[in-house]
Amino acid sequence: MKLTQFAVCLSLAATGNTLAAEKMTTLDDQQSVAVTIYNQNLALIKDQRKIQLSTGESELSFRDVSAQMRPETALLRNPKQPKALSVIEQNFNFDLLTPQKLLEKYLGKTVEIATLNPATGKETIEKAKVLSVQNGVVVQIGRRIETNPRGRYIFPEIPSDLRDRPTLTTVLRNKIQDSQPVELSYLTGGLSWKADYVAELSNDDNQLDLLGWVTLNNKSGTTYKQAKLQLVAGDVNQVRPRFKRQIEKLHVRSAMAEDNSMREESLLDYHLYTLNRLTTLADSQSKQVSLLNAANVAVEKEYLLQGQSHYYRGQYGAIGQKLKVAVYVNFKNSAENNLGLPLPKGIIRVYKKDQDGNAQFVGEDRIDHTPNNEKVELKLGNAFDITANRVQTDYSKRRPSRSHYSYAAKSDFKITLKNAKKEAVTVTVREPIPGDWQITQESHTHRKVSANIAEWKVTIPAEGKTTLSYSTLVQY
Repeated sequence: MKLTQFAVCLSLAATGNTLAAEKMTTLDDQQSVAVTIYNQNLALIKDQRKIQLSTGESELSFRDVSAQMRPETALLRNPKQPKALSVIEQNFNFDLLTPQKLLEKYLGKTVEIATLNPATGKETIEKAKVLSVQNGVVVQIGRRIETNPRGRYIFPEIPSDLRDRPTLTTVLRNKIQDSQPVELSYLTGGLSWKADYVAELSNDDNQLDLLGWVTLNNKSGTTYKQAKLQLVAGDVNQVRPRFKRQIEKLHVRSAMAEDNSMREESLLDYHLYTLNRLTTLADSQSKQVSLLNAANVAVEKEYLLQGQSHYYRGQYGAIGQKLKVAVYVNFKNSAENNLGLPLPKGIIRVYKKDQDGNAQFVGEDRIDHTPNNEKVELKLGNAFDITANRVQTDYSKRRPSRSHYSYAAKSDFKITLKNAKKEAVTVTVREPIPGDWQITQESHTHRKVSANIAEWKVTIPAEGKTTLSYSTLVQY
């Protein structure tokens, strides 16, 4: 609903004794704030402020908290003297003050509407009962019913359950007269992070420089000023989170390079990245911070032709002409290879300089969380100058010699690989073969990579071609 002429007039004197006795804390009282962001739109906030409370029971309004707070996870305490402060009751007021919300709270109640006569300049104020605020405003003024009446609305007060900012209101029992530190910790949505990487290949495609960035998004409804920022990489179970226990088990395993702005630690079975400086996460803001910077990482370029398991289940004849051969860049995430740090999941975008020294985009791929000493495989695209023709030259089906098989199928294949480049290349031909299989005849020696994968390394001369032929016997 759009209200074009809307003004709110409030009589704060009418708020009563409850608000007068209420103690309010804002960001002006904040001493520190720590933000730990997880992968699944989840964050742990630790907001510490210094306040003075009356002894005995009192009401405290903790303002400027996340609008997406999970109130059942909130914990308010004095971290230095836990027994000095106890929470009796708490209420999370996330119904924020807006013209629409204010009208909804006054549904069935009486407000005033002020209208201005443009000819005389005289303002007229009439009492109106709010009947509906769905798809517009319906009011009763005297004996008449009007929809979307012209003018500005005047309300006598702000309803107690409406706040201009997200607020956690608590009833406390306090034993300390002097000011004291109070820490509010809670889980919230609205905060997320992701990793992005930029890699530049060397001229000979055997090395790359890798730069990692973390992109932070804050849609939680509040700002975290000069926050200690930590990021958790891993899939945390949110059914029964146990963050205190996890944090107590922190153990430093390795660190980012000294000139990087984040350090890495292990956290239970996850990985924790800590920004080495304080940073401000403004509401409705996207921010990028440096994660890592690695140079001279050894890589291996691979050309891959991937087959399909159904090729071995029937008679096909010509399977494909000018089939695409994929281009991969692979490297090992190890200390010996100038890396050796857990890489959060994200997208790696790869560039390479042309003859004039201008960096050109050559492909991207998504990686999952990658531990130390694991291999990273990036598919950059399909080769332009390398193609393949695949033909099934023979197929026959027969009863197997052993009784516990239902049938056996014999297939012969010929794969012609063509290379238009001015240098020789090696293509990996990877075939997923179902059932109980064996290669009965082949022009090149295969390697059994796994129970259902046969792999050949086929070298193609410059501006030439090579034919791979092989026969399989598959039993089901």
